[in-house]
Amino acid sequence: MMSVVGAQPFIKPMQPSPSVSPGIQRRHTLPASEVRPLNTQDAISVFEIEREAFISVSGECPLHLDEVRHFLTLCPELSMGWFEEGRLVAFIIGSLWDQDRLTTDALTLHKPCGSTVHIHVLAVHRTFRQQGKGPILMWRYLQYLRCLPNVRRAVLMCEDFLIPFYRKSGFKVLGRCAITVANLTFTEMWYPISGHAYMRRNSEAIRFPQHPLTLPLTKTDEHVDV
Repeated sequence: MMSVVGAQPFIKPMQPSPSVSPGIQRRHTLPASEVRPLNTQDAISVFEIEREAFISVSGECPLHLDEVRHFLTLCPELSMGWFEEGRLVAFIIGSLWDQDRLTTDALTLHKPCGSTVHIHVLAVHRTFRQQGKGPILMWRYLQYLRCLPNVRRAVLMCEDFLIPFYRKSGFKVLGRCAITVANLTFTEMWYPISGHAYMRRNSEAIRFPQHPLTLPLTKTDEHVDV
């Protein structure tokens, strides 16, 4: 999920809100849309979206609730959530891996010295599907990974019917995955992470891991199709 990188920095702080006169009150205090890293307080919302998205299709969840909490504790900076007026509508959870191909250990381990980001799950709330949110969030996530100086690629495993979806995001097929879950088999895909120099030139706008920022969605984002 947008292989073309815009000329503007990927992550920007929100602009200060204009002052509001005492006689005019804002109807909502939460931003209409924001993208931020997840934390353990988001775990239940994450799992509810994931369970609905995957159980009905494959009968298995990529991550169980305790595993969601596990990764959001160890590496929250490798997660990303899209919120609409404070409600989680889409998310990605990743961790670091240190081998060329995924093994069963990659399902539960975070390798801090690894240079590969293993994307465990991307899911969108059912009422927000078919709006381009999945591809937009993946695009933002992949561009964010360019901020991380030691990351060289992203990998994921998916069922075959999802291969065209991830190809549209720039992923390439590595081959059959060594991991199986119950009777499910998977294809392993990868995406090269480059462009570190560009992101360093915009270092004032990429403090995402240390200082979570609200990321305003642009008009361009709203017109990207699934």
